[in-house]
Amino acid sequence: MKLSLGLPHYGRESSPEVIARFAHEAEQLDYDAVWTLERLLRPVKPRSAPFPGWTPPAYYANVYDPIETLTFVATKTRRIKLGTSVIDALFHVPVMLARRLATLDHFSAGRVITGLGQGWSADEFETANVPMQRRGAGFEDFIGALRAAWSPDPVRYDGRFYKIPESEIGPKPLQPGGPLLLIGVMPTSNGPAARAGRLGLGLHPIMFDWTELETLLRHFRTAASDAGQSAGPVIVRINDPVTETPVADRKPLSGAPEQIRDDLQRLQSLGVEGVMWDLTQAEVPFNTQFRLLERLRRAAS
Repeated sequence: MKLSLGLPHYGRESSPEVIARFAHEAEQLDYDAVWTLERLLRPVKPRSAPFPGWTPPAYYANVYDPIETLTFVATKTRRIKLGTSVIDALFHVPVMLARRLATLDHFSAGRVITGLGQGWSADEFETANVPMQRRGAGFEDFIGALRAAWSPDPVRYDGRFYKIPESEIGPKPLQPGGPLLLIGVMPTSNGPAARAGRLGLGLHPIMFDWTELETLLRHFRTAASDAGQSAGPVIVRINDPVTETPVADRKPLSGAPEQIRDDLQRLQSLGVEGVMWDLTQAEVPFNTQFRLLERLRRAAS
């Protein structure tokens, strides 16, 4: 089981020094990867929410850019992989995002993992000047254009929403065929999970519940099989807190590190390749995060 962590690159207390220290310690403790997320803004009066009853957390008001942050971390580390969890694809131009990720792949000696999502915030779609209705078919078209830009020259792509005239586009990613590409999905997003399987991509679901995860995996793997594809790897995202003391009422992969050990075995039995904890998303203070890194890694060994 590959263990990884979300970087503390957002919130008012984040800083280059905190990010560099966190990445260094994660690498020293042999975590597999560190990850960044993308938020364009924190709406004061949000018009949409990812979950019922959700309100935008204060830390969304200060988010370092996901790719620039990973480029900075690449200069401070040597082995640990660098992932996005996730970039909201539709807010970008496919060729430009393809080049930025390929550049990072070169600067990091081939350590990039690309997690892409469709986005869910109506306010962010308005800010990006992209219709929210482009999700679904438009997201799939974006992935096609991105993969085309990473393919051998000359590149040509003729999609419904995105087009690339016959061109030479570089640099290509250092990793042959491009970085591992994962599709981020919400806990009950069975349709998007099936799309990831049908396209032969990996899956990066937020996990709150065992039954929800098992259902997602079934849709993902069935769609891959029906399309004649090999299902890509699954790396789950955990937004719930890791704690210093045991918790009685907890969600999967949360609580004290010693409680999490059995959850990891169950996750592995489901064919999941990796798990990522975003302790900042769970509002665990930075100083506590540093104390937990070694305990969590030791408990999972």
